Amino acid sequence: MTNKRFTRTLLLFKEDGFAKLQNSSVLLLGVGGVGGFALDCLYRTGIGRICIIDYDSFDETNQNRQIGSFEGVGEKKVKILAQKYQGIEAIETKITQEFLQNFDFTPFDIVIDAIDDIDAKIALALTIANHPKNPNMPLLLSSTGSAKKLDPSQIQSASIWKTYGDKFARKFREGLKKQGFKGNFQAVFSPEPPHCKELGSFSGVTGSFGLRLASEAISIILKKETLCKS
Repeated sequence: MTNKRFTRTLLLFKEDGFAKLQNSSVLLLGVGGVGGFALDCLYRTGIGRICIIDYDSFDETNQNRQIGSFEGVGEKKVKILAQKYQGIEAIETKITQEFLQNFDFTPFDIVIDAIDDIDAKIALALTIANHPKNPNMPLLLSSTGSAKKLDPSQIQSASIWKTYGDKFARKFREGLKKQGFKGNFQAVFSPEPPHCKELGSFSGVTGSFGLRLASEAISIILKKETLCKS
């Protein structure tokens, strides 16, 4: 019998849709202001397997936007979130070239990139999305810049090559080109002009980035006739 916490989910997605969610696997890289909200949505909706990877610890400056930051100051993010979201897998590590070369991405249906380091994002894309027809690799969904913005209604999703109006996204595209990236993947972005020079942030936007990423992942899963991973 299905857990009662999914009663309202079943009303919307029906048995067939919910079964797809339960049989799906999502890897989430980065669980800060964007990734934390993506995790919350994926978990509440019933994704069967969720694995999170991050290396950072919570500090007080995270408390304006990051889930887990009030109770977890000084603690590793993955540790606090694994306690908060029972049943998820949590890996504490940096996203380095060595990690990318040795990690097995193939069991996952979707990888959500909520990393804030452009070099790591480029390396990830080169690892799993450089050959768009490779059936062994998961689909990649990536976040661009969510800082300095105030209006969540301007958030969009498009091919990384069709993102515009955001300096972070432009640097991401340029870095991919320099590395000879030939693939494609979906990216969440906002063309809203920055409202400050520093890395000011508003959870209404950073959280909405994460929710949009999770929603895109769920939409992809629901559209699949069968899930190729197990």
